[in-house]
Amino acid sequence: MKHHLAPYIRYMDEEKGLSKNTLESYERDLAQFLVFIEERGITSLEQINRSHIILFLGVVKQEGRTAATLTRKTVSIRSFFQYLQRESLVGQDPSLQMETPKIVKTAPQVLSIEEVELLLSAPDSSGIQGMRDKAMLELLYATGMKVSEIVSLDTQHIHTELRYLHCMGTSGKERILPMNKMSANYLDIYMKESREKLLKRNMEEPALFLNTLGSRLTRQGFWKILKKYAKETGIQKDITPYTLRHSFATHLLDNGADLRSVQEMLGHSDISTTQVYSSLTKKNMKEQYDDHHPRSSLR
Repeated sequence: MKHHLAPYIRYMDEEKGLSKNTLESYERDLAQFLVFIEERGITSLEQINRSHIILFLGVVKQEGRTAATLTRKTVSIRSFFQYLQRESLVGQDPSLQMETPKIVKTAPQVLSIEEVELLLSAPDSSGIQGMRDKAMLELLYATGMKVSEIVSLDTQHIHTELRYLHCMGTSGKERILPMNKMSANYLDIYMKESREKLLKRNMEEPALFLNTLGSRLTRQGFWKILKKYAKETGIQKDITPYTLRHSFATHLLDNGADLRSVQEMLGHSDISTTQVYSSLTKKNMKEQYDDHHPRSSLR
């Protein structure tokens, strides 16, 4: 049954234009599902029925996986069987009308402005790698970009004099993002002084941010760099690249930015995704009122 997996992933790549991360998730989910099925003596796709899928998802749930993971695995299986039926590889789709678990949206982790300042000041910008790291962190907080977007930047995408950049989203949609003066200045210094030294012999490399070998920095590499500085600062929060993205959006709204503009900068297709930050801002507003109104403490 597994030999149907590669053509399916290729189809989803070519016809649906899904991101690399999404395709890898689908492939992992389905490989896990097919192993589960084969371990129960099933050798044909036609033998798979609704109860097998429910049993698989039940085992995943017992392992302590989140509702979001269960939903993704359900979607992966649905999509796979839709493809199989379209290609006449199965007669019926056993995943039809299956309900997906409801995802409870939790408030994202956000740093205070003071914590952001502490994190951004952690790199030693007097060194080559330190200047690269400083420029990356400043740009991440200045734009709210995803890690995959920031490591995919090429030098031609950056316009420091005019303070904007071209960002290609994971869905393939391009957006123009502004950057603040400080992030533009550090980027300018990095590109003029540090990047050339990181290039080494790989002078044709177009990537903006490079590793010590002179090649494009990876997502994993960026995560390690961020974790290093998070540990050095001693901030008692779980800091990920998304933490700075969440902080970017929340701080903009706190300072009066409108929700639609923040939506466009983050690249959200649906404004309801952006509204979670609005709820954080409202909570902060209540705290500000309680802290500062002269009669708020009266009973």
